[in-house]
Amino acid sequence: MINAMKKNGGILAIFALMSTLLVALTHVMTADRIQEQQQKELLKVLNQVIPADSHDNVLFKSCTLVQNEQYLGTSNPMPAYIAKKDGQDTGIAIEAIAPDGYSGAIKLIVGLDKAGVVSGVRILSHNETPGLGDKIETRVSDWIYSFTGKRINGDKDPRWAVRKDGGEFDQFTGATITPRAVVGAVKKVALLYQQQQAQLYSQPLNCEGE
Repeated sequence: MINAMKKNGGILAIFALMSTLLVALTHVMTADRIQEQQQKELLKVLNQVIPADSHDNVLFKSCTLVQNEQYLGTSNPMPAYIAKKDGQDTGIAIEAIAPDGYSGAIKLIVGLDKAGVVSGVRILSHNETPGLGDKIETRVSDWIYSFTGKRINGDKDPRWAVRKDGGEFDQFTGATITPRAVVGAVKKVALLYQQQQAQLYSQPLNCEGE
């Protein structure tokens, strides 16, 4: 019986080793393909928030990490993608977190041109209620486009709030918390850019491995 147990144990060990090797081999064979797909998806979003004709560099390769919990909604470093044309800085796309969404954190990316005008905003991930809070997505509504072309005039700018709070941005019927959180997050990114523009453009490109 002991010999049988040893035999079965050996077979299981060999099977486990083969399974581990198979998983590792699959990972190695597909890693480049997965990375390529991720880069394509990232580039697609970046070209939505920074107009393609405003830059001639590969945006995801021109990435720096920014750390500012007050303005980015998280203590973690967040990627910022610098747009250049003919070697000159033309804009930036900064990832941030709206920590106060109705169902938790909302991850977004904000594009700004050199003058600080918002060139686009997109939602990267969220857990908001389908049919209510998910109107922040382009596939559900065009609400997120309302940021395009706007520029903030300091921290006290009254326009940067939902209409219920006296601002210019629509809230959703039955769901004010979600758009309020997104407006607040975009506002903070715009303020960060206004205050630290020179620093953002001069930081080292250090997103390798992120």
